[in-house]
Amino acid sequence: MRDRPHIAVIGPAAPSPEEAARAFEVGELLARAGAVIVCGGGSGVMEEACRGAKAAAPKKTVTIGILPGTDRSASNPFVDVAIPTGLGELRNGLVVRAADALIAVGGAFGTLSEIAFALKAGKRVVGLGTWELSRAGETDATILVAHDPADAVAFALAAP
Repeated sequence: MRDRPHIAVIGPAAPSPEEAARAFEVGELLARAGAVIVCGGGSGVMEEACRGAKAAAPKKTVTIGILPGTDRSASNPFVDVAIPTGLGELRNGLVVRAADALIAVGGAFGTLSEIAFALKAGKRVVGLGTWELSRAGETDATILVAHDPADAVAFALAAP
């Protein structure tokens, strides 16, 4: 499992129906590619990505949830390895550090913090309908823009 790509799927706990469907498809595609899925372990985009992975390759896929609380059972039902941290939203940095690349599907402020941690750490961030960045009024293109789940997965798996 160490040699398999570890891809974090991040996004809101209360996604739109389109974001949920995209996260599910991202999970399916990552599972078919043999990737390990890392997430925050909760509901919404995190749960849909894990559910998609388990639908596509239930015995082949490993899903890891890095939880904000101390209760392992608080993870979504599609997480294989639940890691309770007791760190609240500070656990977002652990999600980033555990991954080779990130796919942001939609996003609330927690997603934005994970994007910032990832960019600071030099990790590839792929956006699928997520935040856009600018500096002094100029667009910052450090988040790779994907047009669909297949595009997002291809970009993430190509990470150095």
